[in-house]
Amino acid sequence: MNQAQAYNAYKENEVYTASKTKLVVMLYDGAIKNLKLAEIAINEKNIEKTNECIKKSQDILIEFMNTLNFEQGGKIAEDLYKLYDYLYFRLVRANIDKDIDAIREVKRFLEELRDAWAQL
Repeated sequence: MNQAQAYNAYKENEVYTASKTKLVVMLYDGAIKNLKLAEIAINEKNIEKTNECIKKSQDILIEFMNTLNFEQGGKIAEDLYKLYDYLYFRLVRANIDKDIDAIREVKRFLEELRDAWAQL
């Protein structure tokens, strides 16, 4: 097994054995990482990579929206849904306009949410 295969096996095992809270934190980490990569791609004028990275973060936001439990979460779930929806559409505009400021705004929100989950 080469080093890349070993790393992939390790990461896969990490996902399978993680708690639900840890999985949420990992998803936030993935979205944040992709937004950082999108910023770099914009600066490099790499439109394809920018689009790819932003779309990955959008996919994670959609996953968060789809997994909210409105019965148990009530008003908090509703408010999170609205926030995720706002962040999603900020990324749509950021992708169209190649707007680094919008990407940074979304990234800041996600970092705050990630930090809150990491404290649980």
